[in-house]
Amino acid sequence: MRHKLIIVIFISLFSFTFSATGQKLVNSPYSRFNIGTLEPAGSFRSLGMGGIGTSMRDNSSIYFSNPASYSSLDTNSFIFDFGLDYSMNFLSDSVSDFSSDDMNFDHLMIGFPITKGWGVAAGIIPLSNGYYKMFESNESYSSYHAGDGGFTNFFLGSGIKINKNFSAGVNMSFLFGQVNRINQFDFADYYNVFNNNSTEKLHLGGINFDYGIQYTASLKNDYFLNAGISLNSGKYYNSKFEHLTISYTAYGTSDTISYVADESSAFIPGTLRLGISFGKKNKFITGFDFVSTKWSKSKIPGTTGYAADTRSLLFGAEFIPDKFSNYSFLKRLEYRIGGHIEDNYLIINGEQVKEYGASIGIGIPMRRSLSKTNLFFDFTRKNGSAGSILHTENYYTMGISLNLYDFWFIKRKFD
Repeated sequence: MRHKLIIVIFISLFSFTFSATGQKLVNSPYSRFNIGTLEPAGSFRSLGMGGIGTSMRDNSSIYFSNPASYSSLDTNSFIFDFGLDYSMNFLSDSVSDFSSDDMNFDHLMIGFPITKGWGVAAGIIPLSNGYYKMFESNESYSSYHAGDGGFTNFFLGSGIKINKNFSAGVNMSFLFGQVNRINQFDFADYYNVFNNNSTEKLHLGGINFDYGIQYTASLKNDYFLNAGISLNSGKYYNSKFEHLTISYTAYGTSDTISYVADESSAFIPGTLRLGISFGKKNKFITGFDFVSTKWSKSKIPGTTGYAADTRSLLFGAEFIPDKFSNYSFLKRLEYRIGGHIEDNYLIINGEQVKEYGASIGIGIPMRRSLSKTNLFFDFTRKNGSAGSILHTENYYTMGISLNLYDFWFIKRKFD
């Protein structure tokens, strides 16, 4: 147990440092707006099933999208989940194609029970990514646009079983981070023309709460039916927005054209999640989630008019041929498949970006343990309507996570 504790602490510190200083360097021009490109929310088990999680509950997994699920954690157990992902983005428009890729930290989560039917969980998960780079030139001028940074959520929550069928929970989430953007225009006649450079910085920070309820019905022959709902209200976050524009010449002279420093609050709207799942214990599970956010109500300094309401449909399934097979390793594997159809929250040139995608995953159990390695692969396409001037992005993501489960609070008679 002591060695396990040392390993967990080391990985936790490494992950927190990585998440605070690292960034996913996958180029997406859609990251130019609002708070950047929103990252998919969920553990890798969940993402392998299209991202469902509102009605999911399991004694060896953490579903932070509904804190009521923490009440399912086993007494005396400890769960640790750490994940890395690798992403590739292929951009195309009517003129050219471009690709980029990067590997980065995705999430770190821990969970354990207080007593039977009452569990707690904590973790650090990405919210958005603001990285992009674009360059254009012709005989008259060249333009350079770039951005970096992003926003992250740290959550701490608790879920309790109210009675045989109902559970409730709450997450406290701390949002933090900053995005930086630069727009630079250099003219060919740089001796007689002033070039232009503008920079933007947006910082957000604050605390919000997520509330969740789950209903669980045990049916005959180990079948079950789960339903869940989770909600967080809209929140005004502390923010600071700075916009500096300067002009300069080849002779080294420069002049400040404008400087804006806005420290008013930024409003990020709440999200409603509804989910239902059906399955058979240790055999299979199927699920469906509906997610809605009124992004049109958002108020983010420097990005007025680029957000639209979103609705997402997430669906997926998991199948285990024979979880307790003594002879076939392949039969003990957890096979997953899923899909998602959703509106992106960005509206550009009067048109809302659309998304759809599919995912597959696999859970590889570790010997004589509930611990497992989770793998998933997701394909997501972002584009506009037919004939749209918006570019198309084909986004491929592969992830691997260690989901460690152990009994940490039992004194063993024999080692």
